[in-house]
Amino acid sequence: MIVVADASVALKWFFRGRKGEAHTQPALDLLRGVRDGIVTLWQPPHFVAEVAAVLAREAPATARRDLDDLLQIEMQVHETREAYARAVYLATRYRQHVFDTLYHAVALQTKGALLVSADDRYVRAAGTAGRVMRLAEFRVGEAKV
Repeated sequence: MIVVADASVALKWFFRGRKGEAHTQPALDLLRGVRDGIVTLWQPPHFVAEVAAVLAREAPATARRDLDDLLQIEMQVHETREAYARAVYLATRYRQHVFDTLYHAVALQTKGALLVSADDRYVRAAGTAGRVMRLAEFRVGEAKV
């Protein structure tokens, strides 16, 4: 199973104890799937920087340790001209930020991949482009592309 997990999913790995943080269990299940070799992560090049920026702003006391943990997660970084071009297309078509659409573009450019996002606004806006699923509906091993 190939998954592109956007920053909204990854941040749940670190903010799982926060009051009101929804859908942390599917996010943690996805992370366990990576650890157990069931899920392969394919990420755009800005993934680590985007997560690190939020960690530094929202959890400065643990940001460095959290970043070290993030960097230990096995993932493939996918950066191609085609992915950037598709991200720009998605951004203009669905009026979304390129940083968000780049996750989706990687999923669309990677055979068998699925974008998993906790950003319901993005899924509603660009979901018709395909290969995207809300984190709340994601189950390791059950998602179909």
